[in-house]
Amino acid sequence: MNRFTLKWDIESAEEGTLVREFLKTKGISKAALTDIKFRGGAIEVNNQHASVRHQLQAGEELRVFFPVEERSEGMIKEDIPLSIVYEDDAVLVINKEANMSTIPSREHPAGSVANALLSYYDKQHLASTVHIVTRLDRDTSGLMLIAKNRFVHHLLSKQHQQKAVKRTYEAIVHGEMIEREGTIDAPIGRKSDSIIERTVCENGQRAVTHFRMMDSANHKTHVSLELETGRTHQIRVHMAHIGHPLLGDDLYGGRRDVIKRQALHSTSLTFYHPILEKEMSFTTTIPSDMEEVLRHT
Repeated sequence: MNRFTLKWDIESAEEGTLVREFLKTKGISKAALTDIKFRGGAIEVNNQHASVRHQLQAGEELRVFFPVEERSEGMIKEDIPLSIVYEDDAVLVINKEANMSTIPSREHPAGSVANALLSYYDKQHLASTVHIVTRLDRDTSGLMLIAKNRFVHHLLSKQHQQKAVKRTYEAIVHGEMIEREGTIDAPIGRKSDSIIERTVCENGQRAVTHFRMMDSANHKTHVSLELETGRTHQIRVHMAHIGHPLLGDDLYGGRRDVIKRQALHSTSLTFYHPILEKEMSFTTTIPSDMEEVLRHT
């Protein structure tokens, strides 16, 4: 099985730096180094085992081999096709279809992105488990960011917590919106009589959604949305809160007469690639079921 590996060619400006100090600048913590040392990883300089106290010299090649990752015994692999938008050794960006869970649940124990990833990784002989960075609801389609190993997941999750991972969505909502753009700043919490449903409530967590109208006609509005926070069901709850629930979202007041799932798609994704050390952006268009709704409005 192929383990995740990082490689650097040492430059003159880095000469004399200890391996552990150099790796710290690359986001590899002391705890991660301990994990590498005691769980089957390795550090090599010019293809020879090296200590973290080794002083690097210009022209040397430093490699870090991360440990093989253990998988949950309860997670099964399934040969389900994935729509891959971008892939390298560190990350995957996929365009998830609707009616597909991100991870298995009691209601939907199979057929998820996670199940598909395990099968895909095995075909690549990749010794990794599932590391989802940006989740989507089962019936929401669009772009998702996935880390292919624990280390990259840690770095991307920090970005996500710091709101550095940007996502834009498109939705079709009931009613013709009057405001062309605006911000919904309303706290969201769990509804007291439901384990699934969320609602706007005073004691909820702060939630901020920015919206911009794209088109409006025949009692429907096509809207672009950007999240400042990432609460469960945030877009669905916020749009219902202002009187414009998503088409197909019967949990929050939408009707399913013209589309059989919530009309919501993640259209763009921007993040800083921690290994390539550059910003990356991806876009996709709305799927055919949403296009069909717009075509007949």
